[in-house]
Amino acid sequence: MPLCEGNYIFQHVPYRSKICYIFLMDNEKIKEILLDIAPSQLEFTVIQTGKESKRVNGLYAPDTHEILLHNKNFSTDNELIYTAVHEYTHHLNAEALLNDTGNPNTVYNAKVHNQAFWAKFNKLIGIAEQKGYYKIGVEDSPELKELTEKIKKDFLEQNGKLMQEFGKLLVQAYDLCKKANVRYEDYIDRVLCLPRNSAKDIRKLGVVEVNPALGFDNMKIVASVRKKDDRAEVEKQFLEGNSPAGVREMMKQKAAACSKIDQKTKLEREKSRLEKTIAQLSQRLEYVEEALGSL
Repeated sequence: MPLCEGNYIFQHVPYRSKICYIFLMDNEKIKEILLDIAPSQLEFTVIQTGKESKRVNGLYAPDTHEILLHNKNFSTDNELIYTAVHEYTHHLNAEALLNDTGNPNTVYNAKVHNQAFWAKFNKLIGIAEQKGYYKIGVEDSPELKELTEKIKKDFLEQNGKLMQEFGKLLVQAYDLCKKANVRYEDYIDRVLCLPRNSAKDIRKLGVVEVNPALGFDNMKIVASVRKKDDRAEVEKQFLEGNSPAGVREMMKQKAAACSKIDQKTKLEREKSRLEKTIAQLSQRLEYVEEALGSL
């Protein structure tokens, strides 16, 4: 029988003929943590189901605003908080949707895990880490830490450098194709047998300087940015540990903001042109009326 004390549930379970204690937070404590990570005006409930699930660690019920956590899937508070933040992200998105539509009957699809979702989740789990509610814990495993450094240095960075050199060779091949009157697209299609989009991404790396430590996939994202200062900002985001989804969403929002500014400028210019045209037509109208009056 579990014993409750304060904000924790103490549950003893047999483990190799010894008694172990699993310290799992109660529902109100989890809710308190989630609200401290990000506020919500929409009432919600946290429920630990007391079950184990092989399919999912948690669920969000958008109709009742319940965060359901299958707590028997977890052995530590760290695992519990990670899933709780995931489901809370759904709750915050549901709240945002209700606010946007103004319709209380709007139903949020809790199965959606798009780029915007992962960007928001990564931001929230980062806040949870800053506040000490969660930690990724790589540093707690010397073996994993060593392996991580090997992956980054010997594979991500080396692959980035290799693709950078590959890009420079494709730039050279493009120039040689032009000199030899060879169609570059046909060369890519039937000589190198490369998908055109892949060849395009790789060739950009031969023109634009990007830090190979980011790895090829992230280098492609940086190289796709036109302005040098903007590329430097995107590269900085990756080097600071932001996820690809988070960086892409940042780029998307920045582009949307610029588009709004451009649209405003466009409309202001059109307004100015229309005002000048109206003034010219008014003058012409006065002239025609005076001419008619003299006849």
